[in-house]
Amino acid sequence: MSEDCLKLTTYFGERDRAGGALLADRLLDLHGEQRVRASVLLRGAEGFGRLHHLHTDRLLTLSEDLPVVSIAIDVRARIETLVEPVLAIQRKGLITLERARLLGDGLDAGELSGGSDGMEQVGASDGVKLTLYAGRGERVRGVPVHVAVCELLHRHGAAGATVLLGVDGTRSGARVRARLLGDNSEVPLAVIAVGERERIAAALGELESMIAKPLLTLERARICKRDGRLLEVPHELPGKDEHGLSLWQKLTIYSSHDATRGGLPLHLAIVRRLRESDAAGATSLRGVWGFHGEHPPHGERLLQARRSVPVVTVAIDTPQRIAKAFEIVDELTAEHGLVTSEMVPAMYALSESRREGGLRLARHDF
Repeated sequence: MSEDCLKLTTYFGERDRAGGALLADRLLDLHGEQRVRASVLLRGAEGFGRLHHLHTDRLLTLSEDLPVVSIAIDVRARIETLVEPVLAIQRKGLITLERARLLGDGLDAGELSGGSDGMEQVGASDGVKLTLYAGRGERVRGVPVHVAVCELLHRHGAAGATVLLGVDGTRSGARVRARLLGDNSEVPLAVIAVGERERIAAALGELESMIAKPLLTLERARICKRDGRLLEVPHELPGKDEHGLSLWQKLTIYSSHDATRGGLPLHLAIVRRLRESDAAGATSLRGVWGFHGEHPPHGERLLQARRSVPVVTVAIDTPQRIAKAFEIVDELTAEHGLVTSEMVPAMYALSESRREGGLRLARHDF
């Protein structure tokens, strides 16, 4: 069984405040009040926004306001009721709305098999992004759920998967946040995987028997590069749809912390080169487990000399600026990394001095 849904994502600073409280707390309070089916708050490692101020956890003086990403997933009606309250409390940052399919009970691999799947955002010639929302403490036959899912996806030939650990969120409408003293087993995590339609469909066929009532979403994603090999360039999108609504585009780069370029971890090199260009912003999120390409699933381990964790870097901008950003990303991922592009039908950028975009959903078929 599947349903049309929307994904509301907000990018902001860890220290941003709203009404005397941290913006992150206010947003997650809203998710809980609206009983959002799945949401997760993720703490970033590095990023910059429209003012090009760098925020990073590598330097103490720049680590006081790290980037934060909040993702909320539910049926369209519930997410639409969330938009106005979010706009009322968020004064700066970036907000996006994206279409997806929400898979609940009774997974059907037929959702991805062919052009009559009812998913206009998943084209027959492109790849698919599959996201699983689960609890940190969930296990499959004694193995952490995220480890078991990554092994399954790797076995089925997915292009990559990254596990992002949430620090707050909602599960089945109930608010769950990480505590300093607690097992935090119910705090959400997200497993984000991309791959060819047929391979993701085959993995879906096993997921339901592996996990009781898994909560997953499907989105369209073009796989542009894989381990240095150029497969496709991002879609050439117009700036507006036929109704005059702006279209936006997203580049996502999946890499490993131990992959380097010019003496820097690859994700840092990408963020800093994009910051030197006219890119509007970029955010890197450090994962805890995952894989891309032929490399086996891996992650943080005790007594490890080097950090071998996956990193996801996201840049959202106009199609014109994304085309320029891809030239930079293409150069820097000549040997490593998995790169995808997606259309973003609605984006709203807020700062103290300007507003750009809006949250009416544009439409474009390609």
